[in-house]
Amino acid sequence: MQISCRFLLVFILAAILIKKEAWGKQHVVGGSQGWDESTDYDSWASSQTFKVGDELVFKYTPGLHSVVELGSESSYKNCDISSALDSLNGGSNTVKLNKPGTRYFTCGTSGHCGQGMKLKITTVAGNGTATSTPASPSSTTSTSAAVPTNYESFGLFALVATLLVTSMIFNA
Repeated sequence: MQISCRFLLVFILAAILIKKEAWGKQHVVGGSQGWDESTDYDSWASSQTFKVGDELVFKYTPGLHSVVELGSESSYKNCDISSALDSLNGGSNTVKLNKPGTRYFTCGTSGHCGQGMKLKITTVAGNGTATSTPASPSSTTSTSAAVPTNYESFGLFALVATLLVTSMIFNA
């Protein structure tokens, strides 16, 4: 019984230490204000580091705002939503950042993009480097559950757990 309790404790501690690396970060767009016309999204985005595996969480009033993903910088600069890649309107939407590149978002409500309700982000690989290949739209959901994104960390976790169990068995 003593080995089981020790193992469980070590397992929990190892999981806590590795969790930060294995799960992407959630970025609530606009911070505490959420997705609205009063937020300076250029400043907000410049204070963030977006990595592959992270998620953007858009929180807003449904019916008043929406989230439209645009396919190009030209569409972003001109607030042209006519060729949108995706459009969300549920009030709380999560967008997965699944590969490096630049992505563009705006509100689909008339006039809001022109008032500055638009967001340009650059997602970098896990090692902090960006690529010039634009990211395509990825799966979007209305949930905010964390999803494992760094499989190398799971391999490291398995190795550490195996070493700890082996150590405990032979040292018992």
